[in-house]
Amino acid sequence: MNAVILAILIMVAMSLMRIPVVLALITASIISGLYAGLSPEQVVSSFNAGLGNGANVALAYATLGAFAVMLSRTGITQHLSEKVIGSLKKNGTDGKNKKIITWSLYAGLIVIGFASGTIVPIHIAFIPIVIPPLLLVMNHLKLDRRAIACVITFSITVMYMSTPIGFGAIYLNDILMASINNSGQPFGLEITRAMAPKAMFIPAMGMLCGLLIALLFTYRKKRDYKDLPVDNSGHIVQNSSKLTTLQKAVIASALIVALVVQLWTGSMAFGGIAGFAIMSFTGLVRWNELDSVFTQGMRLMTMIGFIMIAANGFAGVMKATGGITSLVESSVNLIGNNPPLAALMMLFVGLFITLGIGSSFSTVPIIAAIFVPLCIKFGFSPLATIALIGTAGALGDAGSPASDSTLGPTAGLSADGQHDHIWDTVVPTFIHFNIPLIIFGWIAAMVL
Repeated sequence: MNAVILAILIMVAMSLMRIPVVLALITASIISGLYAGLSPEQVVSSFNAGLGNGANVALAYATLGAFAVMLSRTGITQHLSEKVIGSLKKNGTDGKNKKIITWSLYAGLIVIGFASGTIVPIHIAFIPIVIPPLLLVMNHLKLDRRAIACVITFSITVMYMSTPIGFGAIYLNDILMASINNSGQPFGLEITRAMAPKAMFIPAMGMLCGLLIALLFTYRKKRDYKDLPVDNSGHIVQNSSKLTTLQKAVIASALIVALVVQLWTGSMAFGGIAGFAIMSFTGLVRWNELDSVFTQGMRLMTMIGFIMIAANGFAGVMKATGGITSLVESSVNLIGNNPPLAALMMLFVGLFITLGIGSSFSTVPIIAAIFVPLCIKFGFSPLATIALIGTAGALGDAGSPASDSTLGPTAGLSADGQHDHIWDTVVPTFIHFNIPLIIFGWIAAMVL
């Protein structure tokens, strides 16, 4: 068995058994590395070499988490929750009114998710700000939180894979286009920025179909949750005091500065720190509480940070085993001269690689060097090549235990301890997004 496949199977099996994802990643790395013939020293060295690649992401999430807690302490997000709950009490939760509120909530979360990856590129940092105060609303509506997990994952995934703004510009232009052009240069293949959004439109429609299936069919039934507090275990404590006009202006200024600094420096960590500093020095939170707020915010995002670091160590071992290259080569031997089967195999290979690494951004440079020659060999057009590699990279981002696209929703929905990362986020998003992505990615490769 290929070492990469073995590692993915071990990691997924352990995660489904509710074993912590970090432990599953480390265990899978060790077993697959030894299975591939690496010495214990080489496994440890490869794992440690990969850890550094996740440090900047972990630091960024920690600082953004602190900024999120600082915002939540002002009570600005509680205002929205109180408005919705007030509407529920006034108009009831039955019939047409409930449907309006439910779909308004879905639409609002999608819009916020779109904005968090484009015009206000804070990525998943909005989740611990917005979701915890809305849990009570979801409880009153008896919404299935698995549906909410699908909504959030859709909103933060579909934009970067189809729209060249914010994180989408990084994925489509800086990573996908650059990787394909670098690998295609010896073969005379060169793509432009205008081609990537066109090629990824059909796969993005697959994501939309998966979301509609989740909301209209799979998770449309009522699900009961208890109204539990979200102020234990280090979760956010809301401030119910009313904000003055000046305080609202300070909050708006902090958000703008955080965005400007992030865009200027290219660092989410510096953006989060800048926003936190502005709100600290303007007295929105007492000076003697700042250390507690910052620590609370880092604790809120600790799980995500450690999983991202461990996932990079896992990726380091996978590269050292040589299993990725051999996986592609063995797939080619099975394909023969069959372009439709070739497209399907490439998508499945991308799915397996991304499931383990947990990042589509890290997967594309790995698979592009191998997939571009294959696409040229099988006669795929430049647009079809973009669709195959872009979709193969995005596959597994939704549905991976180590992906921020699943870790983020869990961080917000589990604030009261009633949402499981694997069974309530990972499995639902895997089923509703990866399967449609494979189907629509294959269609794109055939028709483009």
